[in-house]
Amino acid sequence: MRALVKYADADGALEVREVPDPVAGPGTVLVGVHTVGVCGSDIHLWHNTQSRSSVPVLPVVVGHESAGIVAAVGEGVAGWATGDRIVCETAASVCGACALCRAGRYNLCPSRQGYGLRRDGAMAEYLVAEPRVLHRIPDGVSFEAASMCEPFAVAYNALVERATVSPGDLVVVQGAGAIGILALQVARLRGAATVVMLGTDIDGYRLEAATRLGADHVVNVDRQDPADVVAGLHDGLGADLVVDATGVSAALVQSMRLVRPAGAIAKVGWGPQPLGHSLDPLVKKAVTLYGCYSHTWGTWEAVLRLFADGRLRPDLVLGGVYPIDEWEEAFTAMQQGRHVKSALRPAG
Repeated sequence: MRALVKYADADGALEVREVPDPVAGPGTVLVGVHTVGVCGSDIHLWHNTQSRSSVPVLPVVVGHESAGIVAAVGEGVAGWATGDRIVCETAASVCGACALCRAGRYNLCPSRQGYGLRRDGAMAEYLVAEPRVLHRIPDGVSFEAASMCEPFAVAYNALVERATVSPGDLVVVQGAGAIGILALQVARLRGAATVVMLGTDIDGYRLEAATRLGADHVVNVDRQDPADVVAGLHDGLGADLVVDATGVSAALVQSMRLVRPAGAIAKVGWGPQPLGHSLDPLVKKAVTLYGCYSHTWGTWEAVLRLFADGRLRPDLVLGGVYPIDEWEEAFTAMQQGRHVKSALRPAG
């Protein structure tokens, strides 16, 4: 089969290759990938700028935002049949025995191996999955929309399961990339009274998209200090919640300025840069800092239900679907801010 492979620890070491077809063994299913979303982490792998805590096993097929069908069922698998429309979680392998797994927090399992990093991922015609990570795509939800379940689950985990948004809140979202735009939708769904979206010069199109999706204020931080905007909103004390979806460590310094006393910061984005700044403002303001990582089974089920009833709209942020040979254009369109989200169709 054809797959997009990260083959070396170097900038640009990504290419479409012929690789062996995977096979559904006992206790697994073979997934025929219809559509796979492009994540910012895939772009970082392309340029070799990923966090050093996310070192891939090379060579590896990249991609983890998959939607497709069950193509084959391995021995001992019940409840799934060929042709079932499914999405696949990112935790390809967990130990199942540690305290975190037993408590249902397998996204934090120390032995977790994720698709596209430690296990061959979804930018390929097929991948192998354990049934525990499969979810049925609701009727009326397209493969293209379903492929965006994973990034929406990231945003849902950050704003619902970790930090929380209450009706009437002032929410500031740092970063107008995919996760930031999806966090905007979740904040609106949760009843935020005012949402402020922050971006940079590269985010012109994405800031316009944020406005269409309900952002009350959009701020280009290269041209305006967002603190001036936030100071004129609500009671002037700052944001109830700041969502850091940038992947730039310096954003935490900005978030400490924007958050109100006793407020919260949900840090979703991560990157290799050191912070290089005092955390004393967190103490002085008595701010809660939430690390937000991945998601679990219930997160995905909630997001799929919200897709089905139209209360979350993945179709409004998917900019283009490309054949796998055009992966570089798909990646570049996101990197340059021409799309909020790109996707690939591995099988053509």
